[in-house]
Amino acid sequence: MDLLDVHRGRLSWRRLRVLIQHLPPESATMTELRNSLSDEELAEQAEKGEPEKGRWSQVEQLLALVADRLARVEYVLICANTDSKSKRPQPPDPIARPGAKPKKPKPKLSESSAEVLFQLINGGAA
Repeated sequence: MDLLDVHRGRLSWRRLRVLIQHLPPESATMTELRNSLSDEELAEQAEKGEPEKGRWSQVEQLLALVADRLARVEYVLICANTDSKSKRPQPPDPIARPGAKPKKPKPKLSESSAEVLFQLINGGAA
């Protein structure tokens, strides 16, 4: 396939644009497009960039999974070797995957809410 195919009607300009837009970021074409940007254009791209919306290959998905599991092992090791009276660290957050919203934190139960719940459970609201 070459640019003559576009002129001969075998490949539309729209299809060519779609093919170029869906090239992997590390491809020679995308690298050349990035290298041709001015400093101002690069700064603008970096400012409005949203990597969490990008496409990830299976290799990138697996690498993120390995990093998440390694962070979890490190967390467990720290917890296992921390004195029981010491404050333990927060569990690690997983690497954000494209197209996946971050998990909402679990709501914490305040003292007053716990007291109301305790009364409800024990028939105090009857």
